[in-house]
Amino acid sequence: MLRLALPVVIALLGAPMGSLLASDPPAILPLRDRKPVVDGWVKLRLERLLPEEMRRYGFDMWLVISNENVEDPAFRPLVPEDPWAVRRLGILVFYDRGEGGIERLLVARHAKEFYTKDWDQFNETQWEALARIIKARNPKRIGIDQAVKIPYGDGLTAGLKQKLVAAIGPEYAARLVPAEDLAVAVLERRLPEELPLYDRVVAITHAIVREGFSSAVITPGVTTLDDLDWWFNQKVVDLGLERWFFNDTSLIRRQGQPLDRVIRRGDVLHCDIGLKYLGLNSDIQELAYMLREGETAPPAGLQEALRRGNRMQDILVGEFRDGRLGNEVQAAALRKGRAEGLEPRIYTHPIGLHGHAAGAFVGLPEYQDGVPEKGEYPVHLETAYSIELSVRTPIPEWGGQVVVFGLEQDAFISASGSRFLDGRQTALHLVR
Repeated sequence: MLRLALPVVIALLGAPMGSLLASDPPAILPLRDRKPVVDGWVKLRLERLLPEEMRRYGFDMWLVISNENVEDPAFRPLVPEDPWAVRRLGILVFYDRGEGGIERLLVARHAKEFYTKDWDQFNETQWEALARIIKARNPKRIGIDQAVKIPYGDGLTAGLKQKLVAAIGPEYAARLVPAEDLAVAVLERRLPEELPLYDRVVAITHAIVREGFSSAVITPGVTTLDDLDWWFNQKVVDLGLERWFFNDTSLIRRQGQPLDRVIRRGDVLHCDIGLKYLGLNSDIQELAYMLREGETAPPAGLQEALRRGNRMQDILVGEFRDGRLGNEVQAAALRKGRAEGLEPRIYTHPIGLHGHAAGAFVGLPEYQDGVPEKGEYPVHLETAYSIELSVRTPIPEWGGQVVVFGLEQDAFISASGSRFLDGRQTALHLVR
């Protein structure tokens, strides 16, 4: 049924949104039509990614255990959409039967498609059921979500681990192995089937930015940054989408102008907009220029600043290599950017099933010489990253004032050629 539903849903996504957004991006599906899409990806994740990654990292069993409202980040991406996915205690057991494939067992109150429920809740506790399952299969390496570098691989709480060890006894407790790499891999890899719709998630974000950075929303000398902040946040909610952070704006203004939050002609506006749709997150920073009376284009220096930012984006994306540490990618890109006089800062992060997602970090604003732990993790291909950075540029038309342009666009990192999802900004938005 899911195979039939997905093409229909993809076709629906190509329809115009009418008056919802001025630029007619792809349609936003009603809630009922979103579930087959998200659940279809869960099924593919379980059937395709999970066997590959369990075998890559040498686990014949993987346990994902969560308390209600204190969930392992890996739990929901592995189960069909359900607000009661973890009720009280949820236990997922994955066991590699070799040619028989990965056995998927559920030790929880709610029955889930894609899983076999293996718990007689009236005659045994969940921990007793788990111990029985483990002893019957006698796994050699049991992966648990315990990590040092990437928090998304660290979902097993100390209390749950204590209960787990007590339930399975010392013989099997000795076989528990941190599965950080496995958990991160399952979360960070993007399915080919996700990519056309990921482009559309980002296209919706870009369309919201275009509408927000227009005279339909901004009145020079009247509209404030606070007004614009709330417009962006309200727009996301009104479209039936989720925010994963508070969308906000800022401005760059020529020196000597009033230091307030009223948007005026001649200002450069900056936004940071992120949303979640179909289980995928976007994170976009773009820039707009408030045209002065009589102007038809921004000062050339401001457009040059954006061009320099685009150049730095190209440099950074070009430094991604499979297995290269995040810190190594950052260092190589900074060297090239500095050699070209771009004065860059890099603070790029993985994106996907979460906003600041599972995977290697490539810089942080406060760490331009490598990020402890998160930057010491390797970059992998078939993943998505928010290419987030800034460059410094003197603006001749502003008396040589140096401006910092912060840019962010989501990109897919692939062996066949990395690309920006739904493209990227190469010209300033203009507000008349």
